[in-house]
Amino acid sequence: MGSTPSNRNTNVRPCSMAKELLLPEPPKPNGGRPRVPDRAALAGIIYVLKSDIPWGMLPKELGFGSGVTCWRRLRDWQKAGVWHRLHRVLLDELGKAGLIDWSRASLDSATVPAKRGVQKPVPTL
Repeated sequence: MGSTPSNRNTNVRPCSMAKELLLPEPPKPNGGRPRVPDRAALAGIIYVLKSDIPWGMLPKELGFGSGVTCWRRLRDWQKAGVWHRLHRVLLDELGKAGLIDWSRASLDSATVPAKRGVQKPVPTL
């Protein structure tokens, strides 16, 4: 596969699931610069998070847009619940394909609240 700005140095692949979950481009009544494509911004976000660099240090030469652009897109997608929905869709798809190893799953009371009003303890084995 060739090296393009949106897949260089990351494992981002085109994903129709993600496209449906992303926000539409906001209107620009006064014109303005063309918007950085969502796929490039997503690749930039992943690059920053995986390499643990500050947003301002994201090299523009990689074609992801500026660090501020990627940060704003991350913020907007977080506020809109895109990450949560994408996580659910990916888990559903992986589950359907049998690619989730549940033997490595963990559950504790910090993630699942205990039911109130239980009269007697539940026996354990």
